[in-house]
Amino acid sequence: MSAQPKKIVVTGGSGFIGAYFCRFLKERGDEVVILDIIEPSKKSPHDRFVQGDIRDAEAVRDAFGGCQEVIHLAAAHHDFGIEEQTYFDVNEGGLEIMTSVMDELGITSITFYSTVAVYGDATPPLTEETLPQPESFYGKSKLAGEVVLKAWVNKGDGRHALVIRPTVTYGPDNFANMYSLLRQIDKGKFFFAKGSSNIKSLSYIENIVPATMFLLDKGCDEKFAIYNYIDKPDLTSVEIAKTCYESLKKPLPKFRPPTWLLLLGAKPFDIVIALTGKNLPVSTARVKKLFVHETKFEAQKILDAGYVAEASVREGIDRTAQWYKQVGENESAQWHQPPKEIYKK
Repeated sequence: MSAQPKKIVVTGGSGFIGAYFCRFLKERGDEVVILDIIEPSKKSPHDRFVQGDIRDAEAVRDAFGGCQEVIHLAAAHHDFGIEEQTYFDVNEGGLEIMTSVMDELGITSITFYSTVAVYGDATPPLTEETLPQPESFYGKSKLAGEVVLKAWVNKGDGRHALVIRPTVTYGPDNFANMYSLLRQIDKGKFFFAKGSSNIKSLSYIENIVPATMFLLDKGCDEKFAIYNYIDKPDLTSVEIAKTCYESLKKPLPKFRPPTWLLLLGAKPFDIVIALTGKNLPVSTARVKKLFVHETKFEAQKILDAGYVAEASVREGIDRTAQWYKQVGENESAQWHQPPKEIYKK
C-alpha cells in the first residue's frame, strides 16, 4: 500500500496497458476511476467506471471529479480503418478538453502515453532530445497531443506533465504483435528471413508500468518531462523469433527464405486487403516491418533516473510465451476496437 493513497483516473483503463495500471494502483492502495468507451473486464480492477469518450467534456468532468492525478492512455491508435481527422480529434482534441476540465477541477498532474512513432524518419540515435519527424497520422497526432500538454504546463505554476514514449509494448493478455508471432510459430506458419539483422526495440508490460510509477513517485525537476521507454539491450528480429521458438519448445525451421521471396509471397494478401478492406495477418508491409525496418530507440534517460527493469527482454518474451501456452492459445483475440459510430463524432 502506498504511504498516501490517491484517487487516480485512468483513461483507457479497459485496455491492455490500462488493466496493468489499474492492478498496480489498486495493489498499492490507490482509488481508481476508469474513463473508457468500453466497459472494463475483471482484469481492470477499479472503484468507479465512467463510460464515455475523452472528447465529451461532460464525461471527462464526471470521471475526473475528486481525482488528484490523471493517467491518460485512451487514444486512437489502431493501424487499420481510422481516418486522419479521427486521430487528431482524439489524440489532440481529447487532450484539449481534458486539460480544460483539469483546470476547472484544480488537477495539476497528468501522465500521457505518447509513442516513439513521433520520431518517424529522424536520424538515429533516437533519444528524447531528437527532433521528432512523425510520418504516420498516429505519430503526428500524438506529437500534437504533446504540444497541447506543453502549452498547458506553461500556462501556470504547479503543473506537471510526464510524457512516456513507449515502443511496441507486449505481454500476457495482449493479442497484438508478440501474440501473432507466437501463434504463427506455434502453428508452423512462421519463416525466418535469411540474413535479416534489423533491431526491434521492445517494451514489456510488467516493466513499463512500474517504470512509469517509479518516475511519478520519484518526482521530476522538469515541469514537462519526456521519457522514452525501451527494454535494453535490444534484440534483432531473428533473436526475438529464436527466443519465441525456445520458449515454446519448438524446433527452429531449416528453410530460411530470403526477404524478397517472403515479400513476393505476401503480395496476393495485399490484393485481398485492397479488395476487401480486411486487416489480414500477412502483407508485404508486415514482412517489411518484421524483417526489414529497424526500430531502435534509446532509453538512457530513464536508466540514469535510477529505474531497473524487473524482467529482461528474453524473460519478458518467455513469460508471454508461457501465458500463450496456458491461456492465450485457447482464447480468441480480444481487440478493444471502438464501435464505428465513435469515429463519427
